[in-house]
Amino acid sequence: MKRWALFLLALEISMIVAFSALYDSLDFRIYWLGGHVVMDGSHLYQERIAGLWFTNTPFMATLFKPLAMLPLTYARVLWQLTSLAAFIWACSVTTKMTGRAASLVTVVAAGLLLEPVWHSFFLGQVNLFLLALVLADMHRVALGRPAGIGIGIAAAIKLTPAIFIVLLLVTRRTKDAVTACVTFAVCSLLAYAIAPDASRTYWLHTFFDTSRVGVTYISNQSPYGTLARILHGTAEVGSWYMAVPVTISILGLTIAALWARRGDWLIATAVTGVTGLFVSPISWAHHWVWIVPALAVLLRDNHRKTALAGYIVFALSPLWWTPHNGDPREYGVHLLTPVANCYLIAGLYFLVHMTVRLRHQGRPTPWPSPQGDRTHTRPRATSTPSRRPGRVVL
Repeated sequence: MKRWALFLLALEISMIVAFSALYDSLDFRIYWLGGHVVMDGSHLYQERIAGLWFTNTPFMATLFKPLAMLPLTYARVLWQLTSLAAFIWACSVTTKMTGRAASLVTVVAAGLLLEPVWHSFFLGQVNLFLLALVLADMHRVALGRPAGIGIGIAAAIKLTPAIFIVLLLVTRRTKDAVTACVTFAVCSLLAYAIAPDASRTYWLHTFFDTSRVGVTYISNQSPYGTLARILHGTAEVGSWYMAVPVTISILGLTIAALWARRGDWLIATAVTGVTGLFVSPISWAHHWVWIVPALAVLLRDNHRKTALAGYIVFALSPLWWTPHNGDPREYGVHLLTPVANCYLIAGLYFLVHMTVRLRHQGRPTPWPSPQGDRTHTRPRATSTPSRRPGRVVL
């Protein structure tokens, strides 16, 4: 099995390298061009780049300033290889958080077949870096160590990971939440110092403007995108919709916090990641890289059939099999609507599944600290309360 996994991984890495050298990934080109124009007044957000709007934060654009000094092809190959390293790191951290022995080669090889993961490489997206930054911090939280810098940087790059700051607050990791907020502020102020006009334009006008992207496009698997498709456009979605992300965030973070109090920070992390996808008005298919820790939770807890079903959905990605790209059948309610919104449905099922399991889960003791390079084991249910709920006893 490991030989086949090693062969598959070698093939996948070879394909990533070749693809990076030959294919002009659209999102990466926009990032790269953004690095060129970030200091050119407010043009970063007032003019289209490569035919599309730059929708990320000014800090994201400033990070690309050094890469913009390289030729596009060299910069892209470097970016994709670094993304691969970030994904390997994310898989390694996830495996450690499960407390189960697993072949990293197998985990990475299987993970690269998931559509959100390979789609991130196809577009040259930033998702794998965000996943690695957040997971690194949440692993430190699980070990009872100081955290927050990774989450703060991730939130400064793309706002959605800021939901993990709220998780830190509701689980009484106040110092970590403050660290994340300070990190976010420092990164944003640094971007302001480098590109003040672009920063003012973004924070005062752009960051809440969803009209710059195709909300109804099939790739948007958020509740807002699904509702807009069903109602044939965003104009039909009233102001009442604001109650939906607020309600989802409260419910999702409550579920995550309850699991954190039981010492299971892997579930808390996966639930929060999925909740963030529901809260955001735009959750493209490649944003759903949070399927990686979600599948790890299901496999760790021996829900193998559910994990297999989830893996198949996110590997085959049947949403792309349905009419899209402006096809009239992309809108309204019909037999293909559940298929067209399969990521959203899978995410809802995961949250419900984690909620139901709370009723049957005893109160475990916190995970013990790993010894050396060995992973910690998952605790068993016990009637003895932990000394410090939600933390690891070192």
